[in-house]
Amino acid sequence: KYTKFLISYYWINQLGHKTSIHHRLENAVIPSGKENQTATISYDHTITSLQSISSTGTYYCDVKWDDIQITGKGVFVLARDTGYVEISYGWEVLIILTTLFAVLSITATALLLWKRK
Repeated sequence: KYTKFLISYYWINQLGHKTSIHHRLENAVIPSGKENQTATISYDHTITSLQSISSTGTYYCDVKWDDIQITGKGVFVLARDTGYVEISYGWEVLIILTTLFAVLSITATALLLWKRK
């Protein structure tokens, strides 16, 4: 009776709207001699990249047998518009230093030529 069950994955957004992600029907095979014993089987499901920041919400899975339904605790996911972007100032610093040295070099040359006259 409990070897066939349905696993469902869904999420509930910030407005409380439930959206189904994936579901599959499972048929667990019970080895001989293991009948009437509690068994634990892990099932993994990977959610592909989130579509947008509106994908923020709590993600759940539940398992349904004929007369029983068990729901997981849920995982809250905060989706952001952009991830961490490391800021590089290398080119900016190089351009500023080059410009500064060029201005100083031109000024020094102009002063030397002016003093010479």
